[in-house]
Amino acid sequence: MKARPVEKIDDFVRGLVDDMRRVAQELDGIGIAAPQLGESLRIFLTCARDEDPARVYINPRLELSGTPDLCDEGCLSLPDIRAEILRPTVVRITALDLDGNEFTLESSEFMGRVWQHEFDHLEGVLIIDRMRPLDRLANRRAIRDLERSAEGRRR
Repeated sequence: MKARPVEKIDDFVRGLVDDMRRVAQELDGIGIAAPQLGESLRIFLTCARDEDPARVYINPRLELSGTPDLCDEGCLSLPDIRAEILRPTVVRITALDLDGNEFTLESSEFMGRVWQHEFDHLEGVLIIDRMRPLDRLANRRAIRDLERSAEGRRR
């Protein structure tokens, strides 16, 4: 399900971002989205990597271009699943920071792929939704185990 826009940046949002940072660091993730922590809000963050600083993205918007390319992806929400995911290579993102300031960045590097992956979480999309049939087949046992686990939690 699509996450809701953030209406105001308040103590709840700041606390959620602190929790997101903690979980991403504990799990050694490069990024995490609020829906992964059970909050349907349009927020994700990325952790520092190489020259890219840690950053919070609130109500992000993406512009995608470039020739799509395959690259191996994993997800903190699906720890036993990896797949080659096809994504555009050039990404422009506009979002708010924790102070409510709008910023725009562009990347044709790894971080652009991370933005797309985390943005997918805000749209209710997981890497299993983007898998090619061969990758879905290779991961079928892990996917089936996750589906069974989810069904057990719903009961």
